[in-house]
Amino acid sequence: MEQRHLGRTGLRVSRIGLGTLTWGRDTDEHDAADLLKTFWEAGGNLVDTADVYGDGEAEYLLGRLMEGLVPRRDLVISTKAGSVPDPDRRFDGSRGHLLAALDASLARLGTEYVDVWHVHAFDPCTPLEETLQALDLAVSSGRARYVGVSNFCGWQLAKAATWQLAAPGTRTRLASTQLEYSLLQRGVEREVLPAALDLGIGLLPSSPLGRGVLTGKYRTSTPPDSRAASEHLAPFVAPYLDDTASRIVDAVQTAADGLAVTPLQVALAWIRDRPGVTAPVIGARNAQQLTAALSVEALSLPDEICRALDDVSAPVHRYPDHDWSTL
Repeated sequence: MEQRHLGRTGLRVSRIGLGTLTWGRDTDEHDAADLLKTFWEAGGNLVDTADVYGDGEAEYLLGRLMEGLVPRRDLVISTKAGSVPDPDRRFDGSRGHLLAALDASLARLGTEYVDVWHVHAFDPCTPLEETLQALDLAVSSGRARYVGVSNFCGWQLAKAATWQLAAPGTRTRLASTQLEYSLLQRGVEREVLPAALDLGIGLLPSSPLGRGVLTGKYRTSTPPDSRAASEHLAPFVAPYLDDTASRIVDAVQTAADGLAVTPLQVALAWIRDRPGVTAPVIGARNAQQLTAALSVEALSLPDEICRALDDVSAPVHRYPDHDWSTL
């Protein structure tokens, strides 16, 4: 699998990442082992997780698999901290919480360091400089090699990255940002992506297949083994089962038919090759699904197909998102 630099750093990662959102909950150890081995054997190295996935079970399971299945040195482990199970405060970006969460993640993963550590979301109750100091301490102590943020909007990302570049002392440049991005969700193109491109921050799209909807599996019905049929994941998929999404899915299917490939391959190739994208993170349920996704490695979409998909899925960009003189 081809590799790319993560943002403006020397770290190289596979241009497809493996997500572990369902590990330890819907994905058991046997299926997780098959997924990790399939991914590694295909040349993938970027594995993304978080301290709250499966209430910590995803990290624990990944750590167990690294003991005997895949060498730690062959993987780029990305994890996140900051989400908390508190209805009154969903995110905690305080220095104390973040560093304690990192130590707990390292213990579950069974490793001395993570390759990339992300703040899971912006915390409006904590001064941003305090959150960023936790990232600096993680790197200076050797517990993280690179750092980034997740689910930051445009001004939050720009403020954080600029602080790291401009503040006195030794500060750690943000290497990456992770947000949802797909043909069904292109909101990041308004401000986040331009900021990331300008600041040299690599984008790691989550849900690059539109929460599974872009595979076309929901065009006529809801498969009983799908996420939309799952009690706790159905609300996650529901927003992308409307008429607008259906038109985009139909366009993806048309493109796939014309290229003699699958809708999954078309949707994943489109997002993988968008400007600023380093590696979309896919969350396959089993090795068969993952193998189907990894087959996109040999596919590059023709320009006319990309333009057609751009047009049918184009988000509304009005003042002041774009150059006012063109409006």
